Amino acid sequence: MSPESVTPGSVRGAAEVNEQIRALWMRAGGSLSTQERTEYELLVIEWAAAIRGEVVKAA
Repeated sequence: MSPESVTPGSVRGAAEVNEQIRALWMRAGGSLSTQERTEYELLVIEWAAAIRGEVVKAA
């Protein structure tokens, strides 16, 4: 999933995605497997899109 493929309005809130990122790191014990790394990267892309969406709404 690239940032361009995220449809505006279809992303979850940044706080919700951030919670998932934190939970992933807790489950992984601070060291991500290859599969977890992929999940992390997708979550970070989603989080960034959510942040951008929240900034646009605020403006």
